[in-house]
Amino acid sequence: MSSSSRALARLITVTAVVAAYIALHLAITAGQDLQARDRFRDGPARAAAFTAVLDRYANGDESARTEIAAAKRWFEENAPAGRARTSVAATAGLVEKGEASAARERARTLVVEAGQDRTALDRDLGSWGRAALWFTAAAGALAVPALWLRRRRRAASAEVVQAIGRFAARRPRWRRPLFLAAGSVGYTLFIGGFMAVSMVQRNGRELPPATQILMLPLGLAALGAGFLILRYTRPRSTRGAARALQADGRRPVLYLRSFADDHTAAQVDDGTALNIHSREEQLAAALGAFGPVIAVGRPGEPLPLLGAARFYLPLDDWKPTILRLMELSQLIVLRVGSGAGLRWEIEQAVATQPGRKLLLLTPGRVADAVEGLDGQLPKPLHLEEVAADTTWISAAVAFGADWTPHVRAVEPAPGTAAPRGGPVRRSYQAVKAVFWEPSPARRTVGAMKAALASVGVRRRMVVLRSDSNMLSTLGKGYLAIAALALPYRLLELVGVR
Repeated sequence: MSSSSRALARLITVTAVVAAYIALHLAITAGQDLQARDRFRDGPARAAAFTAVLDRYANGDESARTEIAAAKRWFEENAPAGRARTSVAATAGLVEKGEASAARERARTLVVEAGQDRTALDRDLGSWGRAALWFTAAAGALAVPALWLRRRRRAASAEVVQAIGRFAARRPRWRRPLFLAAGSVGYTLFIGGFMAVSMVQRNGRELPPATQILMLPLGLAALGAGFLILRYTRPRSTRGAARALQADGRRPVLYLRSFADDHTAAQVDDGTALNIHSREEQLAAALGAFGPVIAVGRPGEPLPLLGAARFYLPLDDWKPTILRLMELSQLIVLRVGSGAGLRWEIEQAVATQPGRKLLLLTPGRVADAVEGLDGQLPKPLHLEEVAADTTWISAAVAFGADWTPHVRAVEPAPGTAAPRGGPVRRSYQAVKAVFWEPSPARRTVGAMKAALASVGVRRRMVVLRSDSNMLSTLGKGYLAIAALALPYRLLELVGVR
């Protein structure tokens, strides 16, 4: 499936989900209006009885006060917020003051007003009901192409899924929905706590001291609880490689690396607000502009690391599957490291795949992992010219059709190198170093984008995807709050709060 078809499929699916969500809210509102109409069905009769009791009171019957108070309570509990309810409350107030004539004059049009309120309830019920039906019809109409496009996505990824699916362990169907639901609570707490702490920081002088004392510890507690919940639920709710491929439909990006380097890629950099995403997650998000990112999981790991969608291969039968995936992938991203298996993967990629399909990510300490790499490649890289003393990635290398390497160094962290260029560029880099320090993952993504562009491989929003962590966290938090609004309104509808 092409990127444009995938974008269209996502747009249709999201529109169908939003339409269904609105239809549910409208249906709940219509149900509440139906309950309100049923409660006020005999409102005009009650209004007439109230007027009769008021006449008795005006004629000197003091016992009518009790009936007037009871009628007032009934209208407060059952009448909609309209004219009849206001008139009854005002009339009862005049009765309490002993102004009988004024009370009779105030209630003169009460029966008409009660009829108008009931007519308004009928009209509102019809309006909400029709709107709910229209949005339900729209959601149903959009569901047809959405399901058809879903079948196309699955068909487009069937060959890749077949290559890795035979090794996939079966999981209970309830597992992922359960942890997604628990994760939504975590996102809600995380975002709510962050907003509370931010409000105290920004508007601390304007808030009362008691509010500050209450909001700050509660916000920090919610932030910590949300972080712990997300730390537990996110690895357990992630998709496997087969499900990720079926959900996307594009040819995958195959991410190869040494298992020994996973701990470095799993680090979370603290430079971005609301960042709970690891380096590998940011890398996978950027590469998602090309296709779904898949990687072999480390044998025996209890939970998959977040980032590239994992699949697992047997230790004695993994090479044929890797070769097949190299053929089916549109891009091979290989993080250079130690190990005989990784050296074999480099050899096979060079021997069997076109040069523009391979992207190398080289570590900072060249002597540790890159020794002998030039002997495996058709042309030498000369990485010692761009090597940096970093524990992660120092350069991205893309290859032309003739295997000419295009090396792009990862931009050093501000303060580690003198700014280059003219006065304007040096001033800009100095200001950027003071006010904004890009994370290691973002600098790596920038080098990847530049290296690929140098060989004619371009995609839009590659860097933007790696910078979208805060927006992603905020969006998931707000979506969780919106999703939790439905059960709350349903509880209101059935009378449980």
